[in-house]
Amino acid sequence: MAHILVVDDSSTVRNEVGDFLRKNGLDVTLAVDGRDGLEKLKGDSRIKLVVSDVNMPNMDGLTMAEKIRSELGNSAVHIIMLTTENSPIMKERGKAAGIKGWIVKPFKGDAVLATFRKLVGV
Repeated sequence: MAHILVVDDSSTVRNEVGDFLRKNGLDVTLAVDGRDGLEKLKGDSRIKLVVSDVNMPNMDGLTMAEKIRSELGNSAVHIIMLTTENSPIMKERGKAAGIKGWIVKPFKGDAVLATFRKLVGV
């Protein structure tokens, strides 16, 4: 089954999103920042969707997305930002990195569940 990687430095948000997705029958892996997310993505080819915060220590979500595309050469995984950031400049940077969507927190799972399922093919 396809996996979703949830990347957020806030354990509250990370667990809220992960728990919601699991309760709705999706497999989830959690990561604490962009660096951790990148490593987990490298090690698990089942991951089809990354849902990530932007502002995190060690490696932010946009840098992680850029590295997914450039260093890993992975253009197949879908990336969605879940963040408080709403800056047009950041959104443009995300678009250039191949980000599929930009969701402003708070997380409203019911509003995005069908889209997430479509992106992972279930």
